[in-house]
Amino acid sequence: MPNNTVNAVEHLRLEEAVRELLLSVGEDPAREGLVETPDRVARMYDELLSGYRVNPDELINGALFDETYDDMIIVRDIEYYSLCEHHLIPFFGRAHVAYIPKGRIIGLSKIPRVVDMFARRLQVQEKMTRQIADYLMTVLRPQGVAVVVEGAHLCAMMRGVSKANARMTTSAMLGNFRKDSRTRQEFLAHIARNPARVDL
Repeated sequence: MPNNTVNAVEHLRLEEAVRELLLSVGEDPAREGLVETPDRVARMYDELLSGYRVNPDELINGALFDETYDDMIIVRDIEYYSLCEHHLIPFFGRAHVAYIPKGRIIGLSKIPRVVDMFARRLQVQEKMTRQIADYLMTVLRPQGVAVVVEGAHLCAMMRGVSKANARMTTSAMLGNFRKDSRTRQEFLAHIARNPARVDL
């Protein structure tokens, strides 16, 4: 089982790996513009892959509340940034998450944090979408969970087919969202609308 935790010791290994990468492409890691690059890249990966170090139990931190509300709850347009596990190139976009409670709800801020926990890992969008849905289904035990993720993938935009406008959409529908087409369509209709402006 690989150790996915980036700690102080692994930081040094990341720096050395970046130096080797620079040498392998014909660069000089000692030149002025690159001398700090291994450290910068190691610190960057420490941040971008921080999802490996999030404890799923501690993430919720008591923010589950008993509530009789049993209509759909949607958190839409959650920005995320991730790294493609095939090329180590970013993909990014928005996630839309809904659930229908069955006796308890989760604090609003926790849903974007759940998205970040799975996005800040080496990922493929399809797997990330299902991980978010499965986690919320396990924690909340709701009537259903729906997740739609939209992503722009730099591995497709910068290399290979080089299609700058290509976007991927993935979805995971669990519980009532899978069984009831009207519930599913209600969710999809909500996220298809332009976001409403809230004036404070």
